[in-house]
Amino acid sequence: MPLKVDKINLLAIAALVWTVAGVNILRIGLESYAVGHVSVLNVVLSVVVGSVFWFFVFSRLTAKHTKRIVGSEERRQYFWKFFDLRSFVIMAVMMTGGILIRTLSLAPTVFIAVFYTGLGTALTLAGLLFCRNRIRYAGAC
Repeated sequence: MPLKVDKINLLAIAALVWTVAGVNILRIGLESYAVGHVSVLNVVLSVVVGSVFWFFVFSRLTAKHTKRIVGSEERRQYFWKFFDLRSFVIMAVMMTGGILIRTLSLAPTVFIAVFYTGLGTALTLAGLLFCRNRIRYAGAC
C-alpha cells in the first residue's frame, strides 16, 4: 500500500472514515432507541443534537479540510493527511469518551439514543459532504 496518494484522494479517504464512523454511531443510537425510547421529544432532541453538531462543527470541519487539501501545493501526500493533528486529537477524545460512556454505563440508554442518533447523523453527513467535494474537485468518489 503506497503511503502517498494524490491529494484529491484524501477527500475520498475522509469521506470513507467519516461515513463509516457516522453510520456506526448512528446504528448505536438507533439500537438504543429500539429498547423503548422512541418519543416525539426524543426525536426532536436528536434533530437538535444533529443540527448543532452539523452547523457548528462538522460542516465547518469539512470546509476547512477540503480547502486545505485542495489548496495544497503538494500533488501527492501521505494518506493520513486528510486531517491535521488537532482533528485527530479531537477524534480520539470523542471516541474514547463515547466508549467510556457506554462501557462504564455513565449515561442512561435514552441519552445514548438521543445523542448518538444526532451525532451519527451529523458525522454521516460530513462523510457525504467530503464525497461530494471529492466529486466536485476530481470526479467520482
